[in-house]
Amino acid sequence: MLLAIDIGNTNITTGLFQNGLLVTTRRAATNRAATPDELELLIEGLLGLDTLDLRGIAAIACASVVPSLTAAIESIAIRRDLALVLATAGHVPLPIRVERPDEVGADRLVNALAAARLYGTPSVVVDLGTATTFDAVAADGAFIGGAIAPGLELGLEALAARTSKLPRIDLRQPDRAIARDTIGAIQAGSILGYQALVGGLLARVRRELADAAAVEPEVILAILTGGLSRASWATGIEGISTIDPDLTLKGLAILHAEVTGGEPIEAGLG
Repeated sequence: MLLAIDIGNTNITTGLFQNGLLVTTRRAATNRAATPDELELLIEGLLGLDTLDLRGIAAIACASVVPSLTAAIESIAIRRDLALVLATAGHVPLPIRVERPDEVGADRLVNALAAARLYGTPSVVVDLGTATTFDAVAADGAFIGGAIAPGLELGLEALAARTSKLPRIDLRQPDRAIARDTIGAIQAGSILGYQALVGGLLARVRRELADAAAVEPEVILAILTGGLSRASWATGIEGISTIDPDLTLKGLAILHAEVTGGEPIEAGLG
């Protein structure tokens, strides 16, 4: 049993893989100040939801963008005598053609690896998380950079915190852009505006990838992932080829298999 752990700024997501198949996923809020003991208790609690514990885990594959929790995972792995594969620029088996590879988020590299292995190239991964990232994968499978924009929920939190009369709202697809009340206006500006931002930037990334590969932009695959990719309004983003909310976890399983010679992931997972 392989435990894949994606440590993001907002959530920690875990996935259990058995014989190359993703059998369950769990999610909890990220506590950047958590000690190794606290993080271990959290992981044990998530595993316990599926009547498992760390004693049933053979290895861990982890992508982390929170340095303190990266160190905590390393401590847990040593204490529990668990093999650990950390996603870093030096460990992810794909060319990285950017100026400072070590500055690229581990999750972005893992997403690029998963896109190349499961969906093909050239392609672009759009990850809707705390930040919205666009990760470009060249025709030869290399990660060649991308773009980063503030995430939708981050923008809504800032709007509610910096204004006196604008409330925090539910994320629901509005019927129209010209709203007749404040909540509707925020939903229109946030959801429709965010769809336009993602769709517009995606179109430009696809054009640049297409020019580099000497193909038409429609040939470039666009994979949507991240916590918000499960939302119903995400289907309204123009240019998306497929939605795979578990792409990062699958990428971690692929990374583990290619680094250690373990079970290859089943590509047919939704």
